[in-house]
Amino acid sequence: MKLDMALLHAVVAVAKAGGFREAARVTGSNPSRLSDAVRRAEQQLGVRLFNRTTRTVALTEVGRMLMERLLPAMNEMESALDDINRYRDTPAGTLRLNVPISAARLVLPALVPGFLARYPDIRLDVVAESNVQDVFRDGCDAGIRYEERLEQDVIAIPIGPREQRFALAASPDYLARHGSPEHPKDLIHHRCIQGRFASGIVPEWEFEKAGESVNVQPGGQLLVSIGGAVDLGVETAIAGGGIIYLFEQWLQPTFDSGRLVPVLPEWWLTFSGPWLYYPDRRLIPAPLQAFIDFVREKQTAVSPVLQSVMQQD
Repeated sequence: MKLDMALLHAVVAVAKAGGFREAARVTGSNPSRLSDAVRRAEQQLGVRLFNRTTRTVALTEVGRMLMERLLPAMNEMESALDDINRYRDTPAGTLRLNVPISAARLVLPALVPGFLARYPDIRLDVVAESNVQDVFRDGCDAGIRYEERLEQDVIAIPIGPREQRFALAASPDYLARHGSPEHPKDLIHHRCIQGRFASGIVPEWEFEKAGESVNVQPGGQLLVSIGGAVDLGVETAIAGGGIIYLFEQWLQPTFDSGRLVPVLPEWWLTFSGPWLYYPDRRLIPAPLQAFIDFVREKQTAVSPVLQSVMQQD
């Protein structure tokens, strides 16, 4: 029995993603096109591969059996194509990264333009989100995360600055009207601009000085989603609407211009920088390998001290 390979790819994409909408997002297609492709595959095979409701799309028993046989073969085919790709003078293909919005703003701008210029045949697809998820399940080749959010059993290499700080800032006007806090605990008496993760969690503000750690859950009029709405929080702070707690690097331009000034800098928390991570050393797609090599090169150029760390991966 013969079946169009494009239809097989559609079936595999929907099975991996667990739905037409997510599969369309991963593949750059659209749900109706994928639904039509699956329907035609089922017609040609003469069996139903998915049970569909208005809310879920799940493999049938025969669909699961097909995937158990088909996925290893499809993976082997992709691996063979990647092996051929390595013999090209210039790697080609799509590299899909899942990164926090902070990395899209603070880490990738120093890397992406140079990477794309060096590898004109690679298409970079960056998914920037504030919520932590299984990036491999969602069709990404690699992700960027901080140490406490790294998944188990992954390979990780340093990317971006190796030390960062959370800074506290306010406008000169706000501090003139409300005074400057002398200790992190004083923040409970101030208007603070808080952030909220997609999970609904509003994190505490963490501070550290001379071995003393202080966690504060401040209050205020404005609560913004971490990631997409952070710039609104920054602009509100600039306008005198309260004190903001954010990456120092994110706030540095406002410090340089004087629109915001540092608050309690001796208490700012230092933490380790982000990591690029991916699932396995074997069968790394050529676009991902090119990006890994590029990141290693840039990290070593910025900080030769990292050479010994990176050589271990």
